[in-house]
Amino acid sequence: MEEQHFQSSEKVRDFVIGMSDGLTVPFALAAGLSGAIDSTFIVITAGLAEIAAGSIAMGLGGYLAGRTQIEHYDAEENREYQEIENLHEVEIKETKEIFAQYGLNDDLQEKIAREMAKNPKKWVDFMMRFELGLERPDKNRALQSAFVIGVSYIVGGLIPLSAYFFSDTTQQGLMYSCGITLVCLIVFGLVKSKLTGQPLFKGTLRVALVGAMAAAAAYLLAKLIT
Repeated sequence: MEEQHFQSSEKVRDFVIGMSDGLTVPFALAAGLSGAIDSTFIVITAGLAEIAAGSIAMGLGGYLAGRTQIEHYDAEENREYQEIENLHEVEIKETKEIFAQYGLNDDLQEKIAREMAKNPKKWVDFMMRFELGLERPDKNRALQSAFVIGVSYIVGGLIPLSAYFFSDTTQQGLMYSCGITLVCLIVFGLVKSKLTGQPLFKGTLRVALVGAMAAAAAYLLAKLIT
């Protein structure tokens, strides 16, 4: 029987970040404006502006995070190459300590460490993974992250805002937006929980509550001010 493992955790994380913020932030903005004004045109204009700015900001954040991950790995890899050359025996000792954690005896530790030292590239790869706990990042990771987060944010943001395109008043738009967004938050929570292995009910409830609380807070604050 072939083992099944989930292979796209980073893309799912980016999707979750973009979609959750996209559903929540524009929804809260629209709800807040609905409590202060009665112009669907203004709500739509402000909502589209926020979605544009938010998607760019979120995408840029994802890109910078991806680049930072790549640069950090490259710096640590260069440091490891320097250490195996200049601190050879220290690295041999550290390699043996790693194998000792898995129950290998001293003779096997010594033998395997010396054999690994004959191939610097494989040795460095081993130390990066088992000493530093770092996996080599995909070179395209930064751009992929920016794209997934940005697009997910746009899709998520258009969902609550879409109700205002077909409403005559902001209160009517808010009512429809609440219904549409709540359904989408529940569906999104189910998908997120399924993909990440979380309990379905707990994960779905958490996502729905966050969105509802953000919108309610924005709406009540606008009402208090006006």
